[in-house]
Amino acid sequence: MDNFCGGSADLGTVMCMSRRTIVAAAVLVLAVLTGCTPQPAPSPTPSPRFTSEADAYKAAEATYRAYIAVLNKVDLSRPATFEDVYRWETGTALDADKKNLTAYHADGDTVEGSTVITLLEPGTVSADLSDVTLHGCLDVSDVVLRDKNGESLVSADRRPVQAIRVHVTTSDDSPTGLLVDKVSGRSDGPKC
Repeated sequence: MDNFCGGSADLGTVMCMSRRTIVAAAVLVLAVLTGCTPQPAPSPTPSPRFTSEADAYKAAEATYRAYIAVLNKVDLSRPATFEDVYRWETGTALDADKKNLTAYHADGDTVEGSTVITLLEPGTVSADLSDVTLHGCLDVSDVVLRDKNGESLVSADRRPVQAIRVHVTTSDDSPTGLLVDKVSGRSDGPKC
């Protein structure tokens, strides 16, 4: 008999095992341990962020209203106030505001007054409810942008109420599930 632990053969029957027995025991222990290892939980299937067009439109409106609220609080002399605006944006809107707000600050410009949303209506929504367009009207008659000398930078032909189209898109970084991606003028849709 091939004893693993050496010594006398009569002690080997009580205290020692053959190599074959040790290997078999090790394989059995390994099989038991790996068979009992908990398997990772299956990844949950992501559920859609919105369950209906109405939910998507409601979130889009909440997103744009939050964006305008923080935009109205911007102090061009304090760049830290820009960060709240940036948190509600992505894409084209974020790029444009970063460029414009930074330039206004560098030039020593100031802004007075507030933008007021007078209308927000559903526009379009993508099939997967991830992109939403709103038609809106903004009263900007109270908003004045001035240079460092106090001269108005507002164009003389600016309309006091602006017809806009707002595009928002899904984002995990937003409390509403959406961020403002683009704001542009429009000539179609509801009248302002």
